[in-house]
Amino acid sequence: MPWRRSLAATERLALGTVQFGLEYGVANHAGRVSFDEAVRILGVANDAGIDTLDTAIGYGDSEARLGEIGVAGWRIVSKLPELPDEVDDVTGWVEACVTGSLERLGVDRLHGLLLHRPAELSGEHGIALGAALLEVRQQGLAEKIGVSVYGPDELDAVWDDRFDLVQAPFNVFDRRLVTSGWLGRLVEQGVEIHTRSAFLQGLLLMKDWPTYFDRFAGWHDAWTAYCAAEDATLLEASLGFVLAQSGIKRVVVGVDTAEQLEEIVAVDDLQMAPPPDTLASDDLDLINPSRWDLS
Repeated sequence: MPWRRSLAATERLALGTVQFGLEYGVANHAGRVSFDEAVRILGVANDAGIDTLDTAIGYGDSEARLGEIGVAGWRIVSKLPELPDEVDDVTGWVEACVTGSLERLGVDRLHGLLLHRPAELSGEHGIALGAALLEVRQQGLAEKIGVSVYGPDELDAVWDDRFDLVQAPFNVFDRRLVTSGWLGRLVEQGVEIHTRSAFLQGLLLMKDWPTYFDRFAGWHDAWTAYCAAEDATLLEASLGFVLAQSGIKRVVVGVDTAEQLEEIVAVDDLQMAPPPDTLASDDLDLINPSRWDLS
């Protein structure tokens, strides 16, 4: 059956801010976003009705820059870095991390606090780390707690029913969140689901791919052929596919310029045939950017 992008889809977007603190993305040739450009991007997001920002302690000085601009009134999701080996007081370390984030951001509480390395819950300090997250929520420092995963298989090992927010990748190539059954399971449990990588770090928006992806030429050709057949731009088809998936509360999008965000929020309501299942892949060398070798 054809799918449609909801007329209210813009309100389901969240603004990713890793580019505010780091050089990021296979299609990024401009480097880290400047302060003035970050101000412009936030202005476009606010005007479009976007109310959620995604950041992390590990995103360079992203939190500090957001605080300098002023983000009171935004729903902010941040993430803890990897627990250092030398830490003995896990609760104290988590509380210090969260307090530092709040001070840098200039806000009283986070909407969500996520573990950036959820596998730590299965490690030596896993019980203490889980308890510390619960304490953060109980103290009102974060409304929701949960995990950010590279793939739904991580949830198999660490899932805790006390978590109420999950962030995972999802795009036309990477559909594991659905095919694994985890999306349906999380929806049933009332968990707030955020997805990232709608554009696969910009790869899905590129007409020409870097040579690293030569062995995936079939995916490139099939993807561009599908978009041409549906008379849709790469941006329209990428974003439309993710927003058409019910159960996803927020779709995190990152941009390098205000103009890029203007293009995203200007995507019209559209109706398209579903992209073929053959575009879905479980090959991590394609769908997991941390494995890419673009040197």
